[in-house]
Amino acid sequence: MLAFYYDKSFEGLLCAVFDAFKLKKMPECLLTEGQVEPLLVTESHFVEFRNSKFERVQTALEKKISTTSLNQLIYVWLSELPESDLIIFRYICKVFKAEHSIETDFADPDVLFVRDIAKKVSRERHYLMQFVRFTTIENPIKYSGNNQPDKIYFSVVAPVYNALPLVVNFFKDRFADQQWAIYDEKRQYGYFYNLESIEKISLADPDDLIVNGQVRQKYLSPNETLFQNMWLRYCNALTIKERENPKLQRRQMPKRFWHYLPEMKGK
Repeated sequence: MLAFYYDKSFEGLLCAVFDAFKLKKMPECLLTEGQVEPLLVTESHFVEFRNSKFERVQTALEKKISTTSLNQLIYVWLSELPESDLIIFRYICKVFKAEHSIETDFADPDVLFVRDIAKKVSRERHYLMQFVRFTTIENPIKYSGNNQPDKIYFSVVAPVYNALPLVVNFFKDRFADQQWAIYDEKRQYGYFYNLESIEKISLADPDDLIVNGQVRQKYLSPNETLFQNMWLRYCNALTIKERENPKLQRRQMPKRFWHYLPEMKGK
């Protein structure tokens, strides 16, 4: 069994594809340095990262498949599922070996996997676009960014898949005149928009700021609790009790998001 070692980045994965065709050897597993090898591994290859390698593969891939399929590969990568990188690797290799497009060859298990997982990640992306709720923070918070604003709109999320990178441009366009940050507490990173650009951040002390998915009271602006209570009362006033359908509500609004939503307090 042949094992390829790479840096576990998408660009590094494309470098692995380059090496596979150059060496004319296809790995049975993809590992990172320090990862325990399966018992059946008899040969190893360490993939050297080079911009020229992944750019060459990326350019060739863009010519062979549609933008939709290329986005699906990105979505599968962001799924973080076990061996998703190996499936992407095999998919790309099949693209280059095939004389015709394989994008709709759903008899192929790798093509089917890419389509199905991409759908799930896309659904998670739409959930984030719908259910992100911002909280006004006036006390300064410490994070690994260049700017340290005194007031921002802050949101905490914990998606099943790593879908946060897929929605930052949506919120940039929607809230272009506000400084905001969205933080993924599950993966311990987020994005901050400073009215000019988006930068990736990590909190210096997440537990000091966030508890049970909520921003601690000491960091909230004076009127934040009032606004949240008003929003809750407004939503309750609009509710028609006779038309409540909890089963449909949980299907359209998964319960794992409820503790992030002010309008769902007490439910």
